[in-house]
Amino acid sequence: MKIFDKVICCPHCGHHQHINLDISCGDQDYYDDCRVCCNPIHFRTHIDDSRQKIEVYVDSDDEQFY
Repeated sequence: MKIFDKVICCPHCGHHQHINLDISCGDQDYYDDCRVCCNPIHFRTHIDDSRQKIEVYVDSDDEQFY
């Protein structure tokens, strides 16, 4: 199991919080609630093996893309 600790900013209230990322399962797409405002946060993780990087995308899932 490969677990990394990252600090993210809630897209709703702006509170900084620590999250644990388990990258042993590959790319992931999941929701977790903010510990302060209790709104859902959308997380997407992508493992780029060629560049040896972990990309974490954080959004509120109510954003519109055009």
